[in-house]
Amino acid sequence: MSRNLSRTLGELSRSGYRPVPVKEELRRNAIAALKSGEILFPGIVGYEKTVAPQLVNAILARHDFILLGLRGQAKTRILRSLVRFLDEAVPAIEGSPLNEDPLHPVTAESKRLVQEAGDDLPIRWLTREERYQEKLATPDVTMADLIGDIDPVKAANKRLSFGDPEVIHYGVIPRTNRGIFAINEVPDLAPRIQVGLLNILEEGDVQIRGFPIRIPLDILMVFSANPEDYTNRGNLITPLKDRIESQIKTHYPRTLEEAMAITAQEAYVERDGVTVAVPPVLRELVEEMGIEARKSEYVDQSSGVSARVTISALENLVSNAERRAHKTGETRVVPRFADLGNVLPALTGKIELVYEGELEGTSNVARHIIGKAVKSVFTRRFPEAKRMDADRDRDDTPFQSIIDWFSSGKTLELTDELPEETYRASLKVVSGLADLARRLEPNDDEELATSMELVLEGLVQYSMIAREDLDTGHASYRDVLGEMMEQLEEER
Repeated sequence: MSRNLSRTLGELSRSGYRPVPVKEELRRNAIAALKSGEILFPGIVGYEKTVAPQLVNAILARHDFILLGLRGQAKTRILRSLVRFLDEAVPAIEGSPLNEDPLHPVTAESKRLVQEAGDDLPIRWLTREERYQEKLATPDVTMADLIGDIDPVKAANKRLSFGDPEVIHYGVIPRTNRGIFAINEVPDLAPRIQVGLLNILEEGDVQIRGFPIRIPLDILMVFSANPEDYTNRGNLITPLKDRIESQIKTHYPRTLEEAMAITAQEAYVERDGVTVAVPPVLRELVEEMGIEARKSEYVDQSSGVSARVTISALENLVSNAERRAHKTGETRVVPRFADLGNVLPALTGKIELVYEGELEGTSNVARHIIGKAVKSVFTRRFPEAKRMDADRDRDDTPFQSIIDWFSSGKTLELTDELPEETYRASLKVVSGLADLARRLEPNDDEELATSMELVLEGLVQYSMIAREDLDTGHASYRDVLGEMMEQLEEER
């Protein structure tokens, strides 16, 4: 647009520019996006029919709003994505700390500059990104940080009294005038600081250190909070809750497919120099870890299980396969179930445990979650496995030849450092294992080995065969009875 070339107030006035309040600007651009059919929140998966419509409604209603959800539910990403509904650029008075509109200055200093310079007043153009600011709420945040305070250095340099409005040093909220200001984890703000936000939300102005002037702000205020803090701990004062016009609840992925799409979008899996081909069954298994963790009685569900758990788990899985490739000299490698032992750090560092979980130990809880995830994936692909729980004496299951192979006293050892050919050859030794796995991968020899491992791990979860972890990434599969006998011998 021609007005983007304006560099002075006179040029801007002649360009036909008319200022629009920021909430109206957001509303206008959101309507345009709705009419064009474009994706409103790119990169936000799983909220298309739940959170996204409520966000748009809040924008259309010109509401300040709060996102209420557990950790890892894309709250901050959503707030940052709001900048796409701002204009590409808007003019502001050059040097104004409050990004004041050249046609409507609000401070005494800017009004004086406009009067003195007239049409020659220099202006600058604010980009979308410059018009968004955010603050992580912590107990040590002060009113001066958010709203402002008297600046004695400015008073001394300009030889002004402390009663002059020009000695004010503005905080981050006034400096976001004509933009979007976000406060993450707002209940962590001290109550007296929350009180300072009331006038901004209700009247759209700020008052600093009792000055008898009020500075009108054109701003969209948005917030995020954890439900536990917002409701149970009562750290958000009631008047502030009342002034936040819309409360929008976020959630974890509702389906396995949505969860997999989020992880695939966010995880770093494309590695330089090595092709790491992750089989679909392992991608599915990683997501099941998150699902099982959100159901586990050992995990504190009020804290939530972030989507970052599965993202980190997939990255660790890929990294262990990459490490193997560099050691064996292979240029293409497929992650294995044997790599899962190196996924534990992604879980143990990100899940909060209840008292019973603390007694079990973080690593044991993480292994329990992985085991439950394996069982879910295995049963989904081999539904007849449920019969083994119903009648353990049946000998007509499709897994019987595998169970018999181990019952004959044979064992199978797998490690995460075996070269691909050795690894596949080791699995094919087990009678009937390859034939059964071909039900899942009839034509893909590369992923066949992963499916064979799935069968073994599934039988372990149903206690039809035993697995002993000899070391991280090194497991020995054997007959359950033989394992029990060895344990009895050790106890004696």
